[in-house]
Amino acid sequence: MTFLLAPDSLKGSLTAVQACDSLARGIRAAAPSAEILMVPLADGGEGTVEAIALATGATLQGAMVRGPLGVATPAVWGRTPGNRAFLELAAASGLTLVADSDRDALRASTYGTGQLMRAALDAGCVEISIGIGGSATTDGGTGLLAALGLKFLDSNGQELPPGGAALRRLARIDDDTLHPRLKDGSVTLRVLCDVTNPLCGQHGAAHIYGPQKGASPEDVLTLDSALAHYAQVTAARLGHDHSGLPGAGAAGGTGFGLVAWLGAELVPGIQAVLEIANFDALCRRADWVLTAEGALDAQTLQGKTIAGVAAAAKRCGVPVIAFGGAVKLTGAELDELGLVSAFALANAPLSLDQCIANADSLLSTAAERAVRLLVKR
Repeated sequence: MTFLLAPDSLKGSLTAVQACDSLARGIRAAAPSAEILMVPLADGGEGTVEAIALATGATLQGAMVRGPLGVATPAVWGRTPGNRAFLELAAASGLTLVADSDRDALRASTYGTGQLMRAALDAGCVEISIGIGGSATTDGGTGLLAALGLKFLDSNGQELPPGGAALRRLARIDDDTLHPRLKDGSVTLRVLCDVTNPLCGQHGAAHIYGPQKGASPEDVLTLDSALAHYAQVTAARLGHDHSGLPGAGAAGGTGFGLVAWLGAELVPGIQAVLEIANFDALCRRADWVLTAEGALDAQTLQGKTIAGVAAAAKRCGVPVIAFGGAVKLTGAELDELGLVSAFALANAPLSLDQCIANADSLLSTAAERAVRLLVKR
């Protein structure tokens, strides 16, 4: 029997690579002679660069960047021999870089992600793929764009400070000093995104994701108004309004900024990673696919990693079992995804902290129990 292991990371506890190792240990306990294939995955958030580097042989390049609140932060990006670059916003502007008590949705900036992009541009990369999940920011991508040369000015011609709140005072956007390689059209930009939210409104960046980034109810209204004003100024300058585009609200509006100002293409993150990892070819060699992520819930149905894996495996005719810290989906929803079954990791009443601390052994044990059902029949 051959198993293909295709998990995402379990946020705060296991990377996708570590999750593969946990699943493999459980399989070997139940079926010592099984063949095991591994393809760690991500959907555009944390772990995307690592997953793509493992699949493509890309080398990791280091850089010091400004974190979400301006603190110097080490980050990496991937570069393939074919001069393609892979970046993840989470590495430079991610929520995990900010302590819970320090989260500041009004000031957090994507500037560091722009610095990673500039490094890839200066290295001569001809295609840049940017995963934008896991952000700490709601600045519409203006920090990223500022790092690439755009100037966001108030009515006195002064550059605005970092963060989304300052966009309420935006009067003009100057692109004269935009990085020359972005002006000459020599670079293809792809944005790996796993949400379909517009920029503004009740389903937009501030209302849906602002609270998890530290925004109070008043902050949410401030940010939503600021992003709407930013979209108006952008539309007046460029002649196109991209604020309603599905995915424009991703990463606090970074999707909007990349599409409107740099002509980037928004693509489903997990689909892009599966393609890069040559998932279908590996899947056709397997009898079963095992996948995992932090939780199976309503977000899973909207196109997270497990949904992408299940859809791809269904095309290949291979059944899928999923694992998560919590499973909040009904049997009908599992059928909708194309999963044979799903297993929650907790095997006793446990707190969230206990689940995180013991995720490795919990995932391994759950995998062993599931595989025993398959090999002991």
